Amino acid sequence: MMRFDRLCVVIPCHNEEACIDNVLAELEQRLPGATLAVVDDASTDRSREIIRKRLGERCILLALPFNLGIGGAVQTGLRYAEQNGFEYAVKFDGDGQHPASGIEALLKPLETGEADLTIGARFLEGNRGYHSTFSRRIGILIFELLNSLLIGQRITDNTSGFRAYNRQALEFAAQYYPSFDYPEPEEVILMARNGYRIREVSVEMLARQGGRSSIGKRRAVYYMCKVIFAVLMAAIRPRIRRKEQK
Repeated sequence: MMRFDRLCVVIPCHNEEACIDNVLAELEQRLPGATLAVVDDASTDRSREIIRKRLGERCILLALPFNLGIGGAVQTGLRYAEQNGFEYAVKFDGDGQHPASGIEALLKPLETGEADLTIGARFLEGNRGYHSTFSRRIGILIFELLNSLLIGQRITDNTSGFRAYNRQALEFAAQYYPSFDYPEPEEVILMARNGYRIREVSVEMLARQGGRSSIGKRRAVYYMCKVIFAVLMAAIRPRIRRKEQK
């Protein structure tokens, strides 16, 4: 059994007042001893107030003074985990879609040395599947085909934000995590091209527990073009020399 005191769970949060308390309560119950680093990305609702009520030795608040977007918020949490010496980190969304029960499955390949980064995947064989809109499934398929071609490894769920890092991957991500909106597909390219081993783990995601997604229909085309461009740029970027890591 894993010692959760070596684990930091990074929870980006922006206007998740309907979900964040239940998310933290479940994580505290499932992961005794783990540190929960909640990154409040300048919420304008009651999220920060709710988070403060749960603060303690194992739950800390990283309050951003202005909105950085998901990439900047996640990197803030990863830097906290890296600078405070954690051996493992998990990225866990604050909207209730990620199951806390899946964290141990994500960590297992890291503990056994089979992978450096694990991704909670919704569409692997044997999974009952994730109900999403047709347009989103098309986008996910495009990234599956593109990223798999670029790195020579099939990744079925490049947009999943449910991820776990070992110490080596954490050090890299803390410095180089893509700091813009929707960075997950680009991170796959950066990690793979710099020699980090990626493995998907089948996870059954939940429906959003409240609030609303930041990706609406009007932004879908813009999102796809922006992320595809970032992925292609990451693919031609020179590999980062390991000695540059801390």
